Amino acid sequence: MIRIFERASEYVKRGEPCALVTVVRTSGSVPRHAGAKMLVDTQGTLLEGTIGGGEMESRALQLARQAIADGQPRTATYHLADLQRGDPGVCGGTVEVFIEPLLPAPTLLVVGAGHVGRALVHLAKWCGFRVALNDDRAELCTPEQCPGADLYLPGPLAEQLDHLPLTAHTFVAMVTRGYPIDVAALPHLLRSPVRYIGVIGSARRWAVAADALRAQGISESDLQRVHAPIGIEIHAETPEEIAVSIMAQIIQVWRAGR
Repeated sequence: MIRIFERASEYVKRGEPCALVTVVRTSGSVPRHAGAKMLVDTQGTLLEGTIGGGEMESRALQLARQAIADGQPRTATYHLADLQRGDPGVCGGTVEVFIEPLLPAPTLLVVGAGHVGRALVHLAKWCGFRVALNDDRAELCTPEQCPGADLYLPGPLAEQLDHLPLTAHTFVAMVTRGYPIDVAALPHLLRSPVRYIGVIGSARRWAVAADALRAQGISESDLQRVHAPIGIEIHAETPEEIAVSIMAQIIQVWRAGR
């Protein structure tokens, strides 16, 4: 059990989600009893422990994978009596499990270390996000120029993505100085499962960028993933106010708000 908790902690510290499956209640003849645990990764692969093996465990692994994907805990009850009825075993008992997704802090990738980018790094960190900062101007993408980020990725974004896994728990705020930077980076981001992509600028700027992306073969469905102009309309003017509008939209998406 100690090894399960240690490995779960290792995964979360690395920014990788996993799920803990625990037997919480049993009756009759069962392979494992209350307290038995297993740790599962995003692919539904068993990392540590077991709740009894066989078809029951296989079904629980798939539920754990779903729990990681949607971030929602769940319970499942398995009757081990009749294979013909669809039960996952014939031991004769009943097993109830609790599946708990263990999710790291969401990651915000800020692309652009200008005024808004610096304000956004500060605010996102305060909101509990893990923050990565990218700018092709290496002299601006430093702790001295923009303190507070967890990871600094100086250089063109496409060349830095190997250093930052893009997952369903990643949010991207493109607060760049010009649409050519957005056009160069967005195809790479749109091929990833990131939860949110926002692009700063006017509606006209986004229209020009979108046309350039269509010319590269980016589909309309992919373009619909982009929040542009970025943020919630609060009539923001200062960099700090704009950062508030962006974080409000990101939190809304993260918490599945409307």
